[in-house]
Amino acid sequence: MDFGSILDTALGNILGIDTIVFCLAAIGLNMHFGYTGLLNFGQAAFVAMGAYGVGITVTYLDAPLFLGVIVALTAATVLALLLGIPTLRLRADYLAIATIATAEIFRFVVRSSTFDEVTGGSNGINGMAREFYAINPFPSDTYGFGPWTYSERGLWIRLVGVALIALSLLVTWLLVRSPWGRVLKGIREDEDAVRSLGKNIFAYKMQALVLGGLIGALAGIVLSLSRGSVQPDNYATQLTFLAYTALLLGGAARVWGPVLGAVILWVTLSLTDTVLRGAVGAGYIPTWLMDGVQVGQMRFILVGLALMLLMTYRPQGILGDRRELVLDAR
Repeated sequence: MDFGSILDTALGNILGIDTIVFCLAAIGLNMHFGYTGLLNFGQAAFVAMGAYGVGITVTYLDAPLFLGVIVALTAATVLALLLGIPTLRLRADYLAIATIATAEIFRFVVRSSTFDEVTGGSNGINGMAREFYAINPFPSDTYGFGPWTYSERGLWIRLVGVALIALSLLVTWLLVRSPWGRVLKGIREDEDAVRSLGKNIFAYKMQALVLGGLIGALAGIVLSLSRGSVQPDNYATQLTFLAYTALLLGGAARVWGPVLGAVILWVTLSLTDTVLRGAVGAGYIPTWLMDGVQVGQMRFILVGLALMLLMTYRPQGILGDRRELVLDAR
């Protein structure tokens, strides 16, 4: 096996598109779950709102890209309001049920042949990123070094994605250090105690749900622009659970937790995939035990086992503080 190539591939995922997308999705979940205690199991729906908001506006309505971004963020806000109004006054599990159901309903609706002309059905939307790459300030060339070498298009989308991550982290950091952020933490720890102080619990929860959904929509915008298309099956439930994996790995209720978790997740997935495929190809792993097709499933099994061990011995995650947030791993 070429261990140099394997290491380069793994290191390249530190700035991979998937890493950037899941950083943003997990930052949004951190606002929901980490700081407020909201069980949002439908972050994929907010990501899809960002992607389809831009895709439909640019391709179907033939509108400028900046208008597509506004439509995407507005759609994510409306979705948060529709989910929050009937559920945030109830127990947390009602929000969890509503969000996971909404995410799947939205995915099946947009892939339905009934809406082929608008959403592209199961084929999705294509050709939506031309304007984005037309404003690319970098001339045609190769940039970077080592495993971080990109074309002008790859560099442009990564710079935009990293800038959005930095902006989201800055907003999160400023908000959680403010009185507003302290109220959110109080709601997470003891909602009744905060209510007894005269705070409008519903309003604070709704604000957190909207803000986390907007950051999730940014993830969908970056994903759709990086691929130049929107495919409905990219926004299945597993997207939400992988974002939760990144959040729990890095540490919930920590500003940098989602970033560290997303980097570790995708570097680990890449490393295990290339190592296992190389071992199978070199004959170190017999084909009767595992073949190339099974490698994809095995890497998720290994990551799942690692997450189980982490939840057992360090439930607060790598950067988390057990005194502030202890997740019940039983």
